[in-house]
Order: sequence, then C-alpha cells, then structure tokens
Amino acid sequence: MNQISEIHADFPYYGYRKIHAHLKQNYEYIGNKKKIQRLMQLMNIKAVYQGPKTSIPSSDGSVFPYLLKGLVINKANQVWAVDITYIKLPVGTVYLFALIDWHSRFIVSYKLINTMEAIHAIEVIEDAMLKYGKPEICNSDQGSQFTGNLWIQKLNENSIKISHDGAGRCIDNIRIERFWRSLKYEDIFIRSYDTMQEARCGINKYIKHYNYQRPHQALGYKVPADIYFD
Repeated sequence: MNQISEIHADFPYYGYRKIHAHLKQNYEYIGNKKKIQRLMQLMNIKAVYQGPKTSIPSSDGSVFPYLLKGLVINKANQVWAVDITYIKLPVGTVYLFALIDWHSRFIVSYKLINTMEAIHAIEVIEDAMLKYGKPEICNSDQGSQFTGNLWIQKLNENSIKISHDGAGRCIDNIRIERFWRSLKYEDIFIRSYDTMQEARCGINKYIKHYNYQRPHQALGYKVPADIYFD
C-alpha cells in the first residue's frame, strides 16, 4: 500500500492496471490486478480523470455543485479545502483530516485519528473556526464524511457555502492534494513512524514547519503564514 501511494503521488493519472504493471516492472510484484484495485479503493485513491462512481456519497447526504471553477481566489478565508489521507503504520492504518486555506496554503486545522468517522471532520472545522474565523466556501470531495447530514448541517449553521469536487476529479481539490504529496515525501516516507504517538508528534512538527518556515515557489518563496496573516 505504501508503494501504491508513492506511485500514485508520482503518476496520479495511473489507474489500477498501470499501477499493477509498474509494481511488476519495478518491485517484482506477483499479485493480480484485482488486489491492486481493492487496495486503491480501501485507500480512497483513484486516477485523476473523469469516471463513474469513483467517489460515493453518503446514502443520506447530498452532493453540491463545484463552486471554484473560474473563481478568483485572492484572499485568506475565502475558500478552505478539506480532505482525508491514509497513513500506514506498523500498528495499523490511521487517517489524517486536514483543512487548508486555498489562497495561502496555510493549514488551519488537522487531526490524526484511527477512524474515518464524520465527527472528526466536524471537530477539525470547529477548531479552525475557533482559531481563525470561518471561510466563505468550503470544498471537499464527495466522500460520505462530507456529503452526510453532520457536515452539511455544520456548514449551513455557519452560513458557509458548500462545494464538492466533480466525481472522480481529484484535481478539483488540488491544494490539499499537493499538501498530501509534500507531507508524505518530506516527512512520512522519510521518518517511517512506528506508532500513532510518534506519527502525531512528527506530523505536528512538520505542519508547523510547513505553515511558518517552508517557502513556496508559487507564493514568491514566502511561507503560508506570511500570506494568510497579511
């Protein structure tokens, strides 16, 4: 699964067949394509192209239109983006919820946990609003955590416009996708955390570095905090 994650970060347009071929060629993998497909579904990763039912919403939820197409995003708290990523540890699978300010790339809140329940997404956005106010729009994929009643109700209560990616279009939430890539290549794959406590401490340290010390070329080599608090 770690190898699949690395291949997906380098070649996000690869589907399970091409990832299977890459594993055979580079890692001497002997399993079949169906196992790769099953693991990718478990990890909630998919090729970046339009496809049917690649992100399945909650049965009791709603999918809202994607609001960011053509939108000029030029200020902090105009758009936040939220997502969940999988992290494999020797002790089991854990999940990182994170919320990023689109304009500045500043991580406004995050939580590492061992389940994917919707309540964790609520806790992340509540923490962010307590610290930094609230956004005009919050964008997410069509996962059940973000189409279910808990999430929709929380955003409606705070008059936050709801935006969902198009089905199968990871590129619609590119800011958080690029953060996941940076986090995994610059921290998680290097550190190889053994326990959840180690991962939590290390990720806390990395995100502080990312927000306040790591320059971004797209920001004119400023750090996200410089842009967010300007």
